[in-house]
Amino acid sequence: MCPYLPNRVARLPLWRQLRPLTLQQTDTRLGSSERRVGIGLYRTECPACSACQGLRVVVDDFAPTKSQRRVARKWAAGGRVELAYPTVSDAHLALYRLHKQERGLRQADDEEMTAEGYAGWLVQSCVLTVEMRYFFDDQLVGVGIVDLGETAVSSGYFYFDPAFGHLSPGTYSVLQEIELCRRTGRSHLYLGLWADGSPHLMYKADFQPHERFHDGDWRRTATKGAPTTST
Repeated sequence: MCPYLPNRVARLPLWRQLRPLTLQQTDTRLGSSERRVGIGLYRTECPACSACQGLRVVVDDFAPTKSQRRVARKWAAGGRVELAYPTVSDAHLALYRLHKQERGLRQADDEEMTAEGYAGWLVQSCVLTVEMRYFFDDQLVGVGIVDLGETAVSSGYFYFDPAFGHLSPGTYSVLQEIELCRRTGRSHLYLGLWADGSPHLMYKADFQPHERFHDGDWRRTATKGAPTTST
């Protein structure tokens, strides 16, 4: 079943990579709207639905909204971000489990995440992957996993302590990933899939301007409506 839209059948073929990809190869795969999980890459090939579209932010043209600027100000006093290679620790696992449980993301048949499972999904990689650690008042409150190409960054997964939800850490993590792109001269931030009607994915459209992958092309979208301009 589709994890994003009800009563749909999803098909997500996974291609296991036998060797690490170069930065240029990573850009090519991201440009085909592929996503990484562990040492594999996948993209949607659903038999009767094309609602899901890849979405990427145009970094040089991005301008934060008033709401996004408010989020940045909340973090200005007590927040900091550290960049490191991804790892797994007791602190990572505890924060991940708390996020899944308190945010209502854990399914009834989900097994508790183990160190081996975490490493296989988020730490082991076929591309250059880094970890962004979010602290507030010196407490670890969020972890973001991002994949790097030569000209782009792909946002892989972000989890956080729900007790800090008032700081909108999800929004702040995207702002920081955009800032990482700017600092390193990268032109696009890939945010994964977007689908009209999926409440879990709608927030991505708030980062403007962006492009969506539609019929094999990336098309600029200036509003939350359908893509209009081919790039």
